[in-house]
Amino acid sequence: MSSYVGVVVSDPWLHSQFTQVELRTLKSKFNSNKTLLDRFTVGDLPPVLAKLNAFSGTFDEDEIKSVLDKSYSNTSDQEVDFETFLRAYLSVQARGVEKSGGSKASSSSFLKTSTTTVHHAINESEKASYVSHVNSYLRDDPFLKSYLPIDPATNAFFDLVKDGVLFKLINLAVPGTIDERAINTKKILNPWERNENLTLGLNSAKAIGCTVVNIGTQDIAEGRPYLVLGLISQIIKIQMLADLNFKKTPSLFQLVDDTQDAEELMGLAPEKVLLKWMNFHLKKAGYEKQVTNFSSDVKDGEAYAYLLNALAPEHSSHVALETKDPTERAKKVLEQAEKMDCKRYLSPKDIVDGSANLNLAFVAQIFQHRNGLTDDSSKSTSFAEMMKDDVESSREERCFRLWINSLGTATYVNNVFEDLRNGWVLLEVLDKVSPGSVNWKHANKPPIKMPFKKVENCNEVIKIGKELRFSLVNVAGNDIVQGNKKLLLAFLWQLMRYTMLQLLKNLRSHSQGKEIADADILYWANRKVKRVGRTSQAESFRDKNLSSGIFFLELLTAVEPRVVNWSLVTSGETEEDKKLNATYIISVARKLGCSIFLLPEDIIEVNQKMMLILAASIMYWSLQQQSDTESNVSEDATDEGDANSVSGEISNLSLDEASESSPIVQDQELLTKADEDTDKDVVDGDGDGENNNDAQ
Repeated sequence: MSSYVGVVVSDPWLHSQFTQVELRTLKSKFNSNKTLLDRFTVGDLPPVLAKLNAFSGTFDEDEIKSVLDKSYSNTSDQEVDFETFLRAYLSVQARGVEKSGGSKASSSSFLKTSTTTVHHAINESEKASYVSHVNSYLRDDPFLKSYLPIDPATNAFFDLVKDGVLFKLINLAVPGTIDERAINTKKILNPWERNENLTLGLNSAKAIGCTVVNIGTQDIAEGRPYLVLGLISQIIKIQMLADLNFKKTPSLFQLVDDTQDAEELMGLAPEKVLLKWMNFHLKKAGYEKQVTNFSSDVKDGEAYAYLLNALAPEHSSHVALETKDPTERAKKVLEQAEKMDCKRYLSPKDIVDGSANLNLAFVAQIFQHRNGLTDDSSKSTSFAEMMKDDVESSREERCFRLWINSLGTATYVNNVFEDLRNGWVLLEVLDKVSPGSVNWKHANKPPIKMPFKKVENCNEVIKIGKELRFSLVNVAGNDIVQGNKKLLLAFLWQLMRYTMLQLLKNLRSHSQGKEIADADILYWANRKVKRVGRTSQAESFRDKNLSSGIFFLELLTAVEPRVVNWSLVTSGETEEDKKLNATYIISVARKLGCSIFLLPEDIIEVNQKMMLILAASIMYWSLQQQSDTESNVSEDATDEGDANSVSGEISNLSLDEASESSPIVQDQELLTKADEDTDKDVVDGDGDGENNNDAQ
């Protein structure tokens, strides 16, 4: 596997203004228009830029022309090169910031679409806190101990992240996410190995709920501080909030009075649960205000003084409450917290300044050390049935939630069963996976108080689903509003499957728009394994033999011979051996570049839906790599080939003219043969590649 080379811009300053993901996307747009137009000139820029997602709805063509006239007056016939295109983009973007108020805070929605380094600064206090966290939690790591402790005053933190090793933090946040056998841990890594680590880290970060939109491996390899800190802060936040759920902390039921309140609490984001816990103790301690955030509501330190007095009466002191100066009070609060070993994340200045991230980490640390809740077995028993139901559906809910968040939608999903009921997020997802499918004039934006408005959104969701040929017999929008878990999970499965199949379809230049079926993927995988001399074969995606993991390891070897270390593979006969293989498969696939959200249990139990997605993800990566190679060759020869977009959708390839021995030709032959087979069959949508007429 070749090392990753990002888009290179000759001007270092201009290069620094964009992430690699942004550069690849903009390079694709530039090449597309350069190919479409005989001459791509400055006069062509306004309509081209107006169509970009970053500026859609913010500017029209006339406004963009007005902005560009200041820099490119009387040069409308001048031909545009890529760097001119980038500078024009930045000019319009800068005007967007001014238009929305001229500050970071007021332009947050704009920057969400087009985050570039020009708008980001490093918070040294946060950096010091995260370095302290790493030094504390990873000090005994066999590989990292020779590099620790890190001095927060230097850039050693960013240098160490370049090799991807600090993604071991992910396993602290969600144990077992990364099989460390898949990490390259040599002291000196070559470009391939470094890129594999970073790819494994980014895909694993997505798999635990981090938002990594607009972050590529090259950005981390370059050690871009704001991107590194942003990613590390998300991982640490997930770790610190890991206990804020009923499974880990059943005593959280003390915060509610009845089943309805408990269901509502289960649907809250962890930080909202933390606020509820904090207010629960503050109310008992006699604090009359309501804390609604970890910034302005805690910056005077008074709430902390009440909270610590309530949780640790043996260390209680009225000195902090009697102190009038906020900075002095913050110092007293941290002195008291230090007696509970809870000072690591912030300084008195951070409290007074209202640093939301660090205050959140501080309160979470207090919760971890002493939550002040007592076990109430009678109350816990009364909610047992509800928890049982949650366990049964939680694995699929987790998968779909993480997948939705990985798409980069504007709304972050904390709980599928609650956050999707108003239909808005589903419309956002549909617009992502099928651009233009949503008529936003018919959509009702949250907050939505009137129930019929939610039904309208969900009816639109069902309408679009039917247009995409989903199986939605007797399903209405009100079923989503009412929180019908079974129907919602069935809809999300069809949506995820549709997305994967569309990606594969877009990679098949020879398909002429023909749809891909589940059996195509199964056929491709079996033939791929067979052609490299391996013996495993899958009868379907419910084949119980898949539980050993051998088939998928052989498939991974078939698409990239060097990626699997077979000395680490077990026979897969015992349950323990199956789990070892399953965890290794997931990490190897992510290391290769597959964005997947399944768990080892899905492989061991042969969850047919997840087996289909896993095979499809490997197939997508394989075809994409081969297509990228062909596309790069074409672009080098003509300098006019369409570059790949961030979604991996590539330009047409001349497969008929390729050599017979080309791997992509072999893959195309497999798919063509599979098409012939499936033309005769009716393939169901449940991910098994078999013929049956079972209801979805």
